[in-house]
Amino acid sequence: MDFKIRELRTVAQGRKRLLREREAYSQLMQQGLSNKEACRIVGINEKTGRRWRNGRSADRRQKAAPPIHLVVPPSGPSRYLREEERIHIADRLREKATIRVIAAELGRSPSTISREIRRNRHPANGQYRPHAAQARADARRPRPKPGKIGQNPELRAFIQDRLDLRWSPEQICQALRAQFPQRPEMHVVHETLYQALYVQGRGELRRELARALRTGRTRRKPRRQAQQRQPRFSTPMVMISERPAEAEDRAVPGHWEGDLIIGQDGASAIGTLVERATRYVMLLHLPDGRSAEHVRDALTDTVQTLPTHLVRSLSWDQGAEMAAHGAFTVATDIPVYFCDPASPWQRGSNENTNGLLRQYFPKGTDLSIHTREHLDAVAAELNGRPRKTLGWETPAERLHKLLAA
Repeated sequence: MDFKIRELRTVAQGRKRLLREREAYSQLMQQGLSNKEACRIVGINEKTGRRWRNGRSADRRQKAAPPIHLVVPPSGPSRYLREEERIHIADRLREKATIRVIAAELGRSPSTISREIRRNRHPANGQYRPHAAQARADARRPRPKPGKIGQNPELRAFIQDRLDLRWSPEQICQALRAQFPQRPEMHVVHETLYQALYVQGRGELRRELARALRTGRTRRKPRRQAQQRQPRFSTPMVMISERPAEAEDRAVPGHWEGDLIIGQDGASAIGTLVERATRYVMLLHLPDGRSAEHVRDALTDTVQTLPTHLVRSLSWDQGAEMAAHGAFTVATDIPVYFCDPASPWQRGSNENTNGLLRQYFPKGTDLSIHTREHLDAVAAELNGRPRKTLGWETPAERLHKLLAA
């Protein structure tokens, strides 16, 4: 329950901040400022400002935002429709406005407006009357309400029998829909089952049934908000967005991308380094494991074999093997930039090279058996291949030209 309260508070705070930003933006625009200047002052993206000003989104997949001059003045942020919003809906329906237009004017989802009209219109003549709709909504709102599982003994017995067989909640929900396709009272979503098991005071399912879940937990595990999470490394990460612009266009050599290729059962690894401008490959020998200290030492030894002007930066993902990146930077004076989570394209050259290396080091094999000499031979073979992206020169030839210059 505490988790749900915290979640609702976070949503409410986000909506308050959004309303304050929109109000500030609207006032600045009324003062005659340009969109660019108003967005800079409020601290929002220029596209967001244009969407607020024009009432539409450049991305058709996003919900259209209402124009700032059409927003109904809110009496306070609310997840529920207010009476003044229902009056606005009724007025616009009489004017033959579409559901999507009304939703855009109120800053709501079209499905919210459609559902509101369907649930709260007059049951006989189908007309939407705002004050009657408000009364119907107020009558449905009081909590707590009896749960669907607790009110239906047949549904409760079905669920309890499957939980005793260690079925997952999602498997149970699918079985209910398959076995009772024409009986919606027997259909629930898996979140309903979790609520019945975890939420105190429900009593809809036996509490000991929670132990049949694969996690074995009898209560939900709270998840921290992003701003409350502990830093991944003791030394703060510098993200790839702060990498020098010269690294992006590959015009200046010396910017490297790194990663590990992992062996059988994650027990062994080989480090890979690729220079962005020349695609030159160097391999790290890690015979004793892939801990942060082992990777740090291997990286330090490898980069010190190169001229200083050919090692300007290193980009890596957020793997635990780079926990000692601060010590590496102190020892070599080379900054390390970290990619965003689940963004392998930010190290495209390295990812491509790792694919080529799998011809020599197949997945599911023990990589610790390869000697330093063998790794050097594989790297030399890759660096001797002509590359289309280099005008059919080899990485070794490109690097040799840089060294000669």
